[in-house]
Amino acid sequence: MKQIRNSLLAVALTGAMLAAGCAKSGGGADASTIKVGEFSSLTGKEATFGTSTHEGVMMAIEEINAAGGVLGKQIELITEDNRSTVGESATIAKKLINSEKVVALLGEVASSRSLEVAPIAQAAHIPQISPSSTNPDVTKTGDYIFRVCFIDPFQGTLLATFARNTLGAKKVAIFSDVATAYSVGLSKYFKEAWLAGGGEVVSEVKYTGGDKDFKAQLTAIKNAKADAIMVPGYYTEVGLIVAQARALGITVPMFGGDGWEAPELIQIAGAAALENTYYSTHFSPQSTDPNAQKFVAAYKAKYGGKVPDAMAALGYDAAMVLADSIKRAGTTDEPALRDAIAATKDYQGATGNTTLDANRDASKPAVIITVKDGEFQYVETIAP
Repeated sequence: MKQIRNSLLAVALTGAMLAAGCAKSGGGADASTIKVGEFSSLTGKEATFGTSTHEGVMMAIEEINAAGGVLGKQIELITEDNRSTVGESATIAKKLINSEKVVALLGEVASSRSLEVAPIAQAAHIPQISPSSTNPDVTKTGDYIFRVCFIDPFQGTLLATFARNTLGAKKVAIFSDVATAYSVGLSKYFKEAWLAGGGEVVSEVKYTGGDKDFKAQLTAIKNAKADAIMVPGYYTEVGLIVAQARALGITVPMFGGDGWEAPELIQIAGAAALENTYYSTHFSPQSTDPNAQKFVAAYKAKYGGKVPDAMAALGYDAAMVLADSIKRAGTTDEPALRDAIAATKDYQGATGNTTLDANRDASKPAVIITVKDGEFQYVETIAP
């Protein structure tokens, strides 16, 4: 397993201190640093998600440490790559908790991988904060599991509202991935809201993550004569689906959720194919919010002009909310830290105001993004 250790220390520990045993593992009262674990898809098919999130987390940790750290200590971030593979996140979590003695876990983007780790974190009483897993089952695991993003019942409902009011659709097709908790959940909540609003589902077909050829399903959708097509998947397959749909002469709007969020979407599908497509997400770098613009400027300065996406912004906010919670708790002891995270209210971050509800979920607005002339463009904001 590839491991990336990022120890961001404002002051160096002397050899004498190490010899005296002053540096102990973990984040307790005697530890020299506060260890935080991150599990992320830095390689593999969803590496864009993990890389963006990690960059946001790293930027937050650097800012926190440069400002003096937390409780008089520097935060040591230990990042492990799950390679976008099933089962790897659970193995990583056990290592971070049992061997590295981390005080909290940050991760993951994919709901299925957050769901792998959540029971482990809950059993160990180690807080886990997901930056962007939207499946509602993630935080239902227990009271040590949190997220700083909206959830799929809201995202599914807003997409139904958008398709009805903005796209003017009456008949939709749903093309979902049976292999991911994210796609299954988002399609479910969209369908419920769509039907409740009087819409019609004229075709409902499936694929499995990793598939490359979608022509048979798309032909069935074309024959159903939908006004619009809902594709609640990840960019890796969505890009191919959109390109193949346009090649089959399907010109109706296509739309989906935050799983579309990646620069690679344009590379995979092609700019022309993505005209008349839309997706909901958590953040737009075009936001005029002062905190968002401050984040965008700092991110571009750190990463050579690269424009941050929603995953980077949520990674940043997740790390910042954790640090803020440690400060408010005054300790890294598990119950106190858990209670402090749960009490997060009106935290002003890159993605807006973060207040956690009784279910440890964040109620936040979403933005709709489209592609125009090969560029991602902001369309509108939809509040909860």
